[in-house]
Amino acid sequence: MKSLGKIFHYIRNYWLFAVLNAVFNVFSVLFSLVSFALFIPILQMLFKTAEIPETAGPLVLTNMDSLKENFYHFFGQLIRNYGENEVLVYIGISIIVLFFLRNLFRYLAMFFLAVVRNGVVKDLRNDLYKKILILPLGFYTEQRKGDIISRMTADVQEVEISIMSSLEMIVRDPVQIITFVVTLFIISPQLTIFVLILLPVSGFLIGRIGKSLKRTSAKGQKKMGELLAVIEETISGLRIIKAFSAIPFADHRFQETNRNFFRIMVRLYRKRDLASPLSEFLSAVVLTILLWYGGRLVLAPENSLDAAVFLVYITIFSQVIPPAKSITQAYYNILKGAASMDRIEQVLAEPEIIEERPDAIPKKEFLERIDYADVSFRYKAEPVLNHISLTIEKGKTIAVVGPSGAGKSTLADLLPRFYDIAEGEIRIDGIPIRDMVIDDLRGLMGIVSQETILFNDTVFNNIAFGMEHIGEEEVISAAKVANAHEFIIRMPEGYYTNIGDRGAKLSGGQRQRLSIARAVLKNPPILILDEATSALDTESERLVQQALENLMKNRTSIVIAHRLSTIQHAHEIIVLQNGNLVERGPHAELLARNGVYRKLYDLQMFV
Repeated sequence: MKSLGKIFHYIRNYWLFAVLNAVFNVFSVLFSLVSFALFIPILQMLFKTAEIPETAGPLVLTNMDSLKENFYHFFGQLIRNYGENEVLVYIGISIIVLFFLRNLFRYLAMFFLAVVRNGVVKDLRNDLYKKILILPLGFYTEQRKGDIISRMTADVQEVEISIMSSLEMIVRDPVQIITFVVTLFIISPQLTIFVLILLPVSGFLIGRIGKSLKRTSAKGQKKMGELLAVIEETISGLRIIKAFSAIPFADHRFQETNRNFFRIMVRLYRKRDLASPLSEFLSAVVLTILLWYGGRLVLAPENSLDAAVFLVYITIFSQVIPPAKSITQAYYNILKGAASMDRIEQVLAEPEIIEERPDAIPKKEFLERIDYADVSFRYKAEPVLNHISLTIEKGKTIAVVGPSGAGKSTLADLLPRFYDIAEGEIRIDGIPIRDMVIDDLRGLMGIVSQETILFNDTVFNNIAFGMEHIGEEEVISAAKVANAHEFIIRMPEGYYTNIGDRGAKLSGGQRQRLSIARAVLKNPPILILDEATSALDTESERLVQQALENLMKNRTSIVIAHRLSTIQHAHEIIVLQNGNLVERGPHAELLARNGVYRKLYDLQMFV
């Protein structure tokens, strides 16, 4: 099974623990076999249901009869020499010791398996998290966040519950079955061959149901993703839901999704729970047929099978049934977990479009200029930017303006390689950015966007995000440049106050100034400001704009502006329309042309 193969890829990291688990499982099976097979003939002699042989069998154990004769003779002599009561005590002690060893080895097998189970799940989560960090931003425009969260939580948990919990059965039970079947084959080849003919019929019926279970499980995990997506969207948009009196609508949408999930899970559990009753029924059928066929061999005139041997055979065969049931249950669990593993693998196998070349050039400094050379970009089939050529000299401020959908943010996002261009080339100091170490490239830049990204952590950790060994003085200095120090020290715990989810405890202007402080602390030579003041009130805009001006001093800046009043002092203004660069120049020159920029400016002045 392909999904199980992926799991074994992760198990390789814990091969020693897996080997120890297998070894102790083998010992557990051997002691289990001895516990059941060893003492039946002895008890027969003790309770006078079988005679004690006078002589030993052949020294060379060539068949089952010679093994049986020597076995009976050895223990028969013990009974004669030490007495029945004495031997019975020794037998009881031996049984206790054997069962203790059997269960000790079983525990040790599970002890080492715990490392494998939890280690695989840990590595799986780590790989998934690293993958979502690496995947390009375009991937997330096609995926619902709730579904991705579902794959990292519910699907990984399903793998742990369904597949990893079945690993012990996968390792232990086949060993037990093979050991017991070999023993049965030694006892009676004819009877064992007859049993092996019956088993494939049972396997066929179980397999048919298993395939259906996997399909239903895949639907269930997908629906769980939808459920989490609805929850995530509800929490994020709770203000709007309340403002538009949409609580009944949101509640109905969630209940409908939850109802569909309920129906799928009912079908899923009904199919999964069929595994144990079905396997038990089929085992009973096989055992009944075995009793009929074996009884005929015992009662036949030629007496091809001894009654005592048949009793041992039935006892051992009865011990094959529980692990066979366990394997059936494990098989169903694995099929259920395989659907989740397939969903996880879809993310892990997603191509990393933004790849770093093996011989990537390190770049720690920005020295001269940024060049956009005939750059075009498409999102799928839709053109976003068309043949943009632009040079940004070090220390200059370039503003990018235009109507919504003109490609302003995309132009800026191409520079740190959030997306890769379709045609043309972007160079920094003459080096194509595709040839540079990605971390070095992004290390040259600080980004302040319209949507302020803050984390549920302290003010200090949000400002120092991604930077190590930062002192409090450095953070305070950055906050002062960003006009944030005054409101921070008024907070209950100052710089160590938790700001809540996405900075919910702060105002819009305060969040934006923390974002600017973070960029100040990073001290990048290149700044990208993506409509950083467009969502603020006048007072907050004034404070943020002043902080931005402090930040932009002696730096190369790309400013995407919605309010044209904030970029009049830019060295050059780039005007985009429908993905094309239609105008460029300083503010006064563009106004004099009476083109697109003039229209945008007049509209804002009129408003």
